[in-house]
Amino acid sequence: MFHHCHQCDCYSNHEDDQHHPIHLVHQQSFTEHSRSIFLENVSTSTLDPSSVNTIWWLSLSAAATVGLVGVIPIFFISHIPHGNQGSNGKLRLMLSFSVGGLLGDVFLHLLPEAWTYVHKAGSSIETHTTLGLWVVSGISTFLAIEMIFVLTSTESENDDKSEKIVQKSTSQVFTNSSKNKDKDKLTGYLSVFANGVDNFTHGLAIAASFSAGLQIGILTTIAILIHEVPHEFGDFAILMNSGFSRWKAIQAQIITAAVAMLGALVALLAETNASEVGQRTQWILPYSAGCFLYIAMSNILPDIMKEDNPKESVKQLICITIGVLIMGLVNQIGNISLISFL
Repeated sequence: MFHHCHQCDCYSNHEDDQHHPIHLVHQQSFTEHSRSIFLENVSTSTLDPSSVNTIWWLSLSAAATVGLVGVIPIFFISHIPHGNQGSNGKLRLMLSFSVGGLLGDVFLHLLPEAWTYVHKAGSSIETHTTLGLWVVSGISTFLAIEMIFVLTSTESENDDKSEKIVQKSTSQVFTNSSKNKDKDKLTGYLSVFANGVDNFTHGLAIAASFSAGLQIGILTTIAILIHEVPHEFGDFAILMNSGFSRWKAIQAQIITAAVAMLGALVALLAETNASEVGQRTQWILPYSAGCFLYIAMSNILPDIMKEDNPKESVKQLICITIGVLIMGLVNQIGNISLISFL
């Protein structure tokens, strides 16, 4: 049985309902709503051991489910070969879709949610500046990683310079091909890292919502699942283009699922001091946005721009647009689901 605290029982009072955050859900994202409920209720709730165990079990199970959604694409697009295939039109279209999905995730989900948090915090110039700085930090982190990778690769080439002189033309082709493959591989690892950060916030939101109530927890999980399914198809395309085998791609998604469970665990362990959870993790949303922006605009889009077939370019542009629209649609579906249920 789930035992609700006295704060939760006040939902039946019509006058109180007018001012409760549930009625403001259309103004903020679903996960932010769940997080606000968590901060208001969990620190003062009195739950018996069986209820606490239920919350832990449901939170961790739901977080794992959300994380493992990433393996779904393997059953639908398993016929696409891994590795950067310039002639593979289907993979190029999927990469275009992933660009749209990442941009939609950044500008229609992550940043609006971060702006909502800033608005609730008082909308001071300092808080808005901090949000922007965290976006730049996400971009700068991935930029620094890639620059270090390039410098390291250059040093390796200089060490092998004498060997390249022996067979100059053949060696040059091999070196460029090897470097491109290594850079593509790095893009895949950056994508896994960014998704891990994103899944960490999902774990936080899921645990927060289940701490507030069973119904809210289930709805939060459903809303995140709706959002994640199209996003994961794009992520899978990035991994395949980066040279990941199907099994390696599945392993990467399992790792991000573990990170989602870690996020849920952090929220559950912070139950006695819940007000600090939001303060200490508010940077994650804009930081994730910066990471996704870098992957989309710096790593994937340049490859797509190499297309010299006008018809294929039009198809890719359409796929980018579809990716943005789908991410916007699933965010709206998540919000509407909560409103209709409540």
